[in-house]
Parts: sequence; C-alpha cells; structure tokens
Amino acid sequence: MEGDPNLQLRIFDLNCWAIRYLSKRRQERVGLIGDMLRREGFDLVLLQEVWSEQDYSDLKAKLGSCYPFSHYFRSGVIGSGLCVFSRFPILDTLLYQYSLNGYPYMLQHGDWFCGKSVGLGRCQHGGHGCFAPRFLQLHAEYCREKDAYLPHRLVQAWELAQFIRHTSKAADVVLLGGDLNMHPEDVGIRLLRGWTGLRDAFAEASRFEGCENGCTLIPRNCFTLKTELLPFPLGIRIDYILYKAISSFTVRCEELKTTTGTAPGMDIPFSDHEAVMATLHIQRQGRAAGATLSTPEPMLVDIVTEARTEVGVGLRAAQRQRYSAGRMAVLALLLLLVQATAALGALTGLAAEQPFPKLSFSGAPREAIGVLLLATGLHLFHTMEVKMLQGTEEQMRMALRVLQESP
Repeated sequence: MEGDPNLQLRIFDLNCWAIRYLSKRRQERVGLIGDMLRREGFDLVLLQEVWSEQDYSDLKAKLGSCYPFSHYFRSGVIGSGLCVFSRFPILDTLLYQYSLNGYPYMLQHGDWFCGKSVGLGRCQHGGHGCFAPRFLQLHAEYCREKDAYLPHRLVQAWELAQFIRHTSKAADVVLLGGDLNMHPEDVGIRLLRGWTGLRDAFAEASRFEGCENGCTLIPRNCFTLKTELLPFPLGIRIDYILYKAISSFTVRCEELKTTTGTAPGMDIPFSDHEAVMATLHIQRQGRAAGATLSTPEPMLVDIVTEARTEVGVGLRAAQRQRYSAGRMAVLALLLLLVQATAALGALTGLAAEQPFPKLSFSGAPREAIGVLLLATGLHLFHTMEVKMLQGTEEQMRMALRVLQESP
C-alpha cells in the first residue's frame, strides 16, 4: 500500500429510533440527522433502528455526494434497521442474524420481529488499508432486576465475538459500532471485548466531550423513558464504538464526543439515544502486528465461566417452558380425543335416548384445536431455543478447556 501512512477516521454512530407510526416526530428527526451528517462530513456513519426504508431513501437522497457509498441491511419481519453511509468504497457486505432474538409472543417488545443482526461492510481506503466496520443492535434489556433476556443477549454477544474473529482476517482495522444494550461492566461486554481484543473508544480517548461518563441514555432527553433510568440518575452508556488493528497498523482514539440532548437550535433531540462520534488516528507500521486478546487468559476464563453459567440458567428455563408447552399440547390432544369419542358415540346411537348436544360440542373442539396449535408452536419454538442455548454452552465449554490448557 502506498500514500500517507497516517489517517484520521471520523465515525458517527446513532440509534435513530425511527419506527414508522410509532416514533415521535420521526420524519422531523430524520431530517435533522441528515442535515447534521451533511454539515459535519464524517467518514463513516453507522445507523441503527432505521426501520423505514423510506427514511433510508430520504437520507440517501439528502446526503448525496457527501456519502457516495451506502447500504441498507434487510432482515426479520420489520427489518434489521441497520444502514451505513461511507465516503470510502464499500467492497462487499454481509449480514448475520443471531440465532436467538427474544420471543415472538412478546409483542410489546418486538425484538424477535426485527431480527436483531450484525452488519458487515468492508471498505477500502487507498494506502490506508481495508476497514471492516460492523454495526449492530443486541436484544434490549427491559428489566435489569429480572432480566429474562440475559441468556439471549449473551448468546448474541458470543455469536458476535465469533463473527468478528472469523471475519477479521482480511481486514487491517476492525470497527464495531452500535447499541449493545449492555452496561460497560456487564458480562456480555466483558465477554465480547475479552474474546475479540476490541478496545473501547470512550475508555481510550485522549479527549472527551459530551454527557458525563459517556452516557447515551440520559434523563434530560425528552424521548427517554424516565422510569428505566430511576436507578441511574446520570444515565447509562449502552452505545459503543469499539476498534482494533489487525495487521501492520496501529489505531488510537484521539477524541470521543456524544450529543447532549436537543439538536442545535431545536427543541427535540436527534433520537432517544445520544449519538457517539469518534476520531480515530490510524497509522501504518513497518511490521505486522498480530491480533491478540486484550484480556489476560486467567481473567478471560472467569468471564467465559460467568457467561456460561448464565446461559445454563437460560437453558434450564427454556427446558421448563418446553415441557409446559408440550404438556399443554398433550392435554389439548386428549381433550380432542375425548370429544371425538363422545361425538362418535352419539352418532352411532350409543346414546340414542339423549339428543346430541350440538352447541356444546361445536365450540369446545375449536377451542381445543386452538390450544393444541398454540401449544405445539410454543413447544417447537422452545425446542429450538433449547438447542441454540445448548450449542452455545457447548462452545463455551470447549473454549474454556482450550483456555485452561494453554500454557
């Protein structure tokens, strides 16, 4: 590679909260986001929760020549909501949808319907190597005290870590941005960073400007649910920019910024999340730098063990739910058989002296069939959930054995 070995890469990451018909003042906010991106001229823009393709098209038209390369990732029922805008050529893209994404019957949460995913876009910048930005959103945390989705989020974090390790070999610099829905000290973040060697731009930044502690969900944001932040008066940090160098490059974070509430000159913010903006200094070295884990192996053993324990808790819960759904299906089937036997007996004259109770038997079978179909569907879903959790637990067990046996 030729050219200036130094490069400043400016990255913008935002959970846009752009849900058609549901998000407040969505079109106005999408317009404000587009105006800011045109004005600031970032090199890479990573957006999540752009669940309306029309919003993506409007942004693409507004940004025009400022960001000549872009891509929208589609998945799930309502879409992944992931899109990227880049000043650099996007060589190829890849979308990986997590094996577990919550529960389809939890309609009020909706994570299952959007098909939470991680998108990969491989970009080339002349003599500065190949960049592989990844952007994602993990399953939301709806209740920290009783987090029923923690096993699913840990499976997603593990799959994300494996995805990064297995798709980074052709890249010189790996970038990860998005809404991880986890606090910095949570086991999922520690697992992801420890297993991949990714560095946290907030922790590594030479200069920081924005919300205290880098929080991206803050009480003064008018769109934020205040009840979720009651235990955290300053807010929480769940949106991240992570990075590392793979080959003959070094990366350091020169500056990290967050937005701090309302958009300039407006009475509303860009989103219910604050945007994260990082300036990375990328420099080419004379020799290749191998990819290493950032967490010492004894500590990584503890992290993987903790994550495996939580996955095991989720596995046992899924097995109980599968058993309950299976038992319900069997009872509904038995009820149908009893009703069919009674109906057959009446039709064949075994109870000729009594009239056939048409109204009674006309409604009950439909209800039993409905329960049977619902219970069978739940049994199948939780069977798949059990298999995914078992598979992840087995992978973690193998990883632990390798870590413990390494010299």
